Amino acid sequence: MDFSRTTLDNGLQIILRESHTAPVASVWLFYRVGSRHEIPGQTGISHWVEHMLFKGTDHFPPGALDRMVARAGGMFNAMTAQDWTTYYATLPSARIGLALEIESDRMVNARFDAEETEFERTVILSEREGSENSYFWRLETEVQAAAFQVHSYRHPIIGWKDDLQIIQRDQLVQHYRTFYAPNNALLVATGDFDQTWMLGQIEAQFGTLAPAPQPPVVQLIEPPQQAERRIILRGPEPTAYLIISFHAPAATDPDFFPLIVLDAVLSGAKGLGLTGGDGNNRSTRLHRALVDTHLAVGVESSFRPTIDPDLFSFYATLAPDVPHAQVEAVIWAELAAIQQEGVQPAELTKAIKQ
Repeated sequence: MDFSRTTLDNGLQIILRESHTAPVASVWLFYRVGSRHEIPGQTGISHWVEHMLFKGTDHFPPGALDRMVARAGGMFNAMTAQDWTTYYATLPSARIGLALEIESDRMVNARFDAEETEFERTVILSEREGSENSYFWRLETEVQAAAFQVHSYRHPIIGWKDDLQIIQRDQLVQHYRTFYAPNNALLVATGDFDQTWMLGQIEAQFGTLAPAPQPPVVQLIEPPQQAERRIILRGPEPTAYLIISFHAPAATDPDFFPLIVLDAVLSGAKGLGLTGGDGNNRSTRLHRALVDTHLAVGVESSFRPTIDPDLFSFYATLAPDVPHAQVEAVIWAELAAIQQEGVQPAELTKAIKQ
């Protein structure tokens, strides 16, 4: 059955699709808030709020959510990105109402207990410090910050360490109250259910929630980059990495889908899912040019859908003793070949089908 779209009176947008291949169902609740919506001094606050929504409400005490979902035979989690935060659950279809009950409750009733808030500060700082142990993560973070001088895409989703050390509970609550409301959310459900029944369940759980004032609109425009920018990160890490990034259009731009196809030609299709994917890139141009020639042990390109223009990037893990300049030259040569000669019909067909 095709999917259906509905909007409740309070502004909650709903997309439903039946799939009866297995007796399970999934619910994804997206909020239009992510690192894009953060201001200097409060970077990482969206991710922190995501953590706090697992810390209970008056109806679901701390620790109850995990136990209830596990006992029902399901799983649930969440993730924060640049443009959105999403909470998702998969359960036996007969128990999917539990996911709706949890999400409607914590949309408005998260507690933000002071002790739990400070505990999560420690957890998130530890998470960030763990990421800092990766030279690749550090390089990618520095490249993103160098590419954007004005736009909030320059901030890491987890936040800058200095901000995480000073953000206060009342700022977290204010961020939550600003962005967590039915009129700033999209609920997507798919699985073994009847659409009419599911819509009734959603209306029963969410229909009485009041809309909030519209959140402030992000109006940051990154000025055109006037010259090449280079980042060199040195340290004891024995593995060398190379990242080359280009400013690229938003998902609404007519050039977006051609660039998605180009990404597939260069290093394999990743799909348009929330977390992308690695793709099968052994027969792609970059793999043949760099991995098959033993210049790199791994290579991929990356381009993801975003609300505002972001980056089209190339990532290479260099083979031992191979200079960065040699790998960089090969990537430029592959791009020049496509600019001058285009792609082969078979490559294009394969990329589009993927």
